[in-house]
Amino acid sequence: MSHPALRDAEPVSFWLDGGLPEPHPPLRGAARADLAVVGGGFSGLWTALLAKERDPGLDVVVLEGRRIGWAATGRNGGFCAASLTHGLANGTERFPGEIAALEELGRQNLDGIEATIQRYHMQCSFERTGELSIATADWQVAGLREQFALAREHRRRVDFLDRDAIRGQVHGATYEAAVWDHDGTAMLDPARLARGLTEACVALGVRFHEGTRVTGIVPAGAGLALRTPHGTLTAGKVALATGAFRSPLRRVRPFIVPVYDYALTTEPLTAAQLASIGWRDRQGIGDAANQFHYYRLTDDNRILWGGYDAVYYNGGGIRPAYEQRPATFDTLAEHFFETFPQLDGVRFSHAWGGVIDTCSRFCAFFGTGHGGRLTYATGYTGLGVGATRFGAQVMLDLLGGEPTQLTRLRMVRSRPVPFPPEPLRSGAIQLTRWSIARADRHAGRRNLWLRTLDRLGLGFDS
Repeated sequence: MSHPALRDAEPVSFWLDGGLPEPHPPLRGAARADLAVVGGGFSGLWTALLAKERDPGLDVVVLEGRRIGWAATGRNGGFCAASLTHGLANGTERFPGEIAALEELGRQNLDGIEATIQRYHMQCSFERTGELSIATADWQVAGLREQFALAREHRRRVDFLDRDAIRGQVHGATYEAAVWDHDGTAMLDPARLARGLTEACVALGVRFHEGTRVTGIVPAGAGLALRTPHGTLTAGKVALATGAFRSPLRRVRPFIVPVYDYALTTEPLTAAQLASIGWRDRQGIGDAANQFHYYRLTDDNRILWGGYDAVYYNGGGIRPAYEQRPATFDTLAEHFFETFPQLDGVRFSHAWGGVIDTCSRFCAFFGTGHGGRLTYATGYTGLGVGATRFGAQVMLDLLGGEPTQLTRLRMVRSRPVPFPPEPLRSGAIQLTRWSIARADRHAGRRNLWLRTLDRLGLGFDS
């Protein structure tokens, strides 16, 4: 990293810098459960908690290959959105006949998250601030006006802010306009939410085994046997919550690619520095470019600044070395000071990356296997902090075997278009990344490749 503001940045997620709690022991030998949950991120934690709330007598075991909350759950920006469809526009395009229902379910889901945090007294800095979508170039303003009109149609509490109004809210040098969604997003500390969910699960009797990678799942009588390096768990039903990591269910793998996202946090701002940027309402912020930034204030008044690059490493590998990308950190730092030149001299305290489970429709998809004894939810594409609770409800409904309001949804019954096999996959994704960067440099004009993907309903997003 060559930018001087990055000189002292710690190469670790800000949220995880305080360390993880004492680990739960690995699975050793043979064990049994009614429900096995594979994966200790938000998706798995919500599944375990909701399963116990639905049926307190259910014996639930969570198996995590590394540590609870160490992957995407502990590395994201802490934006907890009501949207289940990666935004209203994406949901309207893909599920026009049920977008009104999905919007209502999303609002209920965010309310449910807030109620759970309050019920279990989770200290995770939950702030229902809303979010600003900001145009940083003239060509983005028309798209924001369309976004505003669509949001109004769906009864969202939104305002359109012109150049003067948005710069009065947050003093960003690049701002041209904004849409303020007042209550559709909350800010929180994702690592502390994960710890709160874990503690709530333990209090209800959920058992956890960390350092327990599932190497295979095979039928075993009326249930399924989950093989791990040092033991086997036999369960009546299984919920897969593996995110970007290689799914034990082979049929899921063509639909997911692992994409790395990167973020920085500043040192805590002084009162004078904070006053120089305004931001009194503490909204989450995302800009409207194809290669977009997301940023927010932490509870100790740091700025978390992430996004822009969405990096797919050819071959689809997931490696610790990919969590640090100095070139991206330098780019993020440059863009930060272009937006907030009044903060010249501020240093970054942390710089990190994390892997996202990306699919071609941008929002989660669902399914079953092994005769309905196994279910999965994956493909959240960066919006999993909130939507994973909804996904957990879907998985539990699917395991129940009876149709419900959720399992009847087209969003739940359909799947995205799979990605092609390698090496075509790498070639197509890198061409798409080049094309969206080019579109941002040319006033949003999409080339033939992007227009073709649009017609096919495919996408790759930064």
